[in-house]
Amino acid sequence: MESLSAPSQVAEAHPLATSSARTGRLVLPAYLDALKPRETAMLTYIGMAAALFAGGTSAPGHLVVVALALLLGSAGCNGLTNYLDRDVDARMQRTRRRALPSGRILPAWKMLPVAGGLAATGLGLAWLLSPWAFAFGALGILAAVLWRKTGLTHLLGAISGTAPVLVGWYAVGGQTGPTIVVLALLVLIWVPLHVWSLMYAWRDDYWQAGVRIFPLGWPQRRLAWALGVLSAVVAATGLALYFVAGLGLLYLATAGPMALLLVAAGGRLVRQWSAAGGPGSAAALRLFRLATYPYLGLVFLALALEVWL
Repeated sequence: MESLSAPSQVAEAHPLATSSARTGRLVLPAYLDALKPRETAMLTYIGMAAALFAGGTSAPGHLVVVALALLLGSAGCNGLTNYLDRDVDARMQRTRRRALPSGRILPAWKMLPVAGGLAATGLGLAWLLSPWAFAFGALGILAAVLWRKTGLTHLLGAISGTAPVLVGWYAVGGQTGPTIVVLALLVLIWVPLHVWSLMYAWRDDYWQAGVRIFPLGWPQRRLAWALGVLSAVVAATGLALYFVAGLGLLYLATAGPMALLLVAAGGRLVRQWSAAGGPGSAAALRLFRLATYPYLGLVFLALALEVWL
């Protein structure tokens, strides 16, 4: 990764942000933005859904500690990755307005004690809950910060994205078995679909920023087919959970239609490329949006609701 531009360079590009940083205005929103609140909420959400499913009879106080461990650990981890990616983010149209590349937090290193403190607190709570929860939380944070923007980024990102599910599961005493294996596998496969579809949609932005990581070097037709296949695999894994975990009709009624929508979105991307001979960026963005909150969000919601039905 290339080194970060000097603070003066950031100031030249974003004088209004620098002025606001110097006067102390909007400091808290800038730090919250650097913690990626949407991503943090999603990671906490799937971790809590796994915890509820694994130990729905756990005491409310115990579940509150689980939620705090997930929330603080995920926020700290996202803050660290935002700090490490700040130079690349500053060169990309999609991310240049984030708090660190836009200069709303100056100097950038001020983010480190905040993010590091949150991550450490989350891990400390995880240790109180379960050594396994701590181990998977530490693994997730380590995977997230290693070798950013390299060929290993997506493998490590998949491990990091799966960590909240494992933390939530083992924090309430969930047992190792086929159910947690398939549940973790669902997220592990979902992460490349989530990230690659966004990279496909914003390929030119990555390219002009000098980011050449896998799979951006692939021909776009091959990447479109890969996303189509990944959509089908994620959908099949979500349905397999119904049989492996012995879930009820609520889960099937949720995961079934969402699987069809996901496969249809992947197929639309492939067809759009074949029919138009073009990249199909709009279809890739629709796939990204569908896979993120409607699909994963509803599947994990149905999983958690199974506890009460």
